[in-house]
Amino acid sequence: MSERSWRELDLFAPTPEHALLAETLREFVTREVEPQAQAHDRAERFNVPLFRKAGELGLLGVTLAEEHGGSGMDATAAVQVMEALSTSDPGFALSVLAHAILFAQNVNVNGSDAQRAHVLPRAASGEWVGGMCMTEPSVGTDVLAMRTTARRDGDGYLLAGTKTFITNGGIDDQTLGDCFVVYARTGERAISSFLVEKGTPGFSLGQKWSDKLGMRASFTAELVFDDVRLPPSARLGEEGEGTLQMMRNLEVERLTLAAMSLGIAQRSLATMVDYANERQSFGVPIREHGQVQRYIAESFAEWRAARSLVYDTARRIDLGRTGQRVDADAAKLVASQVGKRAADAAIQVLGGYGYMGEYAVERLWRDAKLLEIGGGTLEAHHKNLTKDLCRDPSLVQG
Repeated sequence: MSERSWRELDLFAPTPEHALLAETLREFVTREVEPQAQAHDRAERFNVPLFRKAGELGLLGVTLAEEHGGSGMDATAAVQVMEALSTSDPGFALSVLAHAILFAQNVNVNGSDAQRAHVLPRAASGEWVGGMCMTEPSVGTDVLAMRTTARRDGDGYLLAGTKTFITNGGIDDQTLGDCFVVYARTGERAISSFLVEKGTPGFSLGQKWSDKLGMRASFTAELVFDDVRLPPSARLGEEGEGTLQMMRNLEVERLTLAAMSLGIAQRSLATMVDYANERQSFGVPIREHGQVQRYIAESFAEWRAARSLVYDTARRIDLGRTGQRVDADAAKLVASQVGKRAADAAIQVLGGYGYMGEYAVERLWRDAKLLEIGGGTLEAHHKNLTKDLCRDPSLVQG
């Protein structure tokens, strides 16, 4: 690569396809996402028609192969989608992420040809709403302690257990999501994953988690598996491969969750800047006050640094392999805190107006907190990073 082309490389839209996707996202967010965001947050309602429109634009299948209705793009494209949607409606973005990354991309990497052909076109179009089932009522970060089991019964399996805090677990209070990747124990130390579709006997919608702090535009529910009979063809990969599959998916999950925090930080920063230019106190625009300057300057510097880390990690992630856990953990650890701090700073700059619903920042502040918990807590990232860096000190060499 020549020096000129190297210097002109756009980390955030490295190819014409990425630039086109960025423009599509800007138009979609402005015309379709922003006008509905506040109302769906207040009503705690998942916007299914908007989800279908995202499918029509190809936003639900950016990482899927074209033969299955996807765009055949990469981790950078997935980051672009999550970042852009989260500048307006992080709750809706979370539903898209659970569907496109935790469910569809999971099947794309770990499923058979027959499973991909059956699932992915429906996922890419938005015909199906999908999700992933890992967390249980008494098992969160320690996923290997899960109690849901899939025991052999004849030539198939009986799946039994309960999963909770499942994004897209339902579409509304009465309606299940369409299909899920479900992790279950198939031996003392073995975990396997299975596809479970709506309508399978024994599979039901449990408690809806309502009155959430944030991400209220996504539907969160408990799912119950009461001796759900599954054929061997429902299993993803070989028996016992679930842990490896989980690790493959966690890297891109954490990366795209980090991208959501970037979107929150960007919108919070833009709101601060606009307000600081317009609002006056003591006879001058508040941008002249040192404390306001500190909030804006530090939020910008942190957002810009976090964005570079997230997109640089995306550039190097191979969606079908593991190998970037350190950077994916670091990206989410940093970005999730940057997003929350930026939203908090925006509320402080706007004062009483920031605390009210007229501006988006109070909603972004509420949404931002989940990103320090879901997909790996801050403490889990601390543990993972320390373990990996102490195991391989060369990772901290320049």
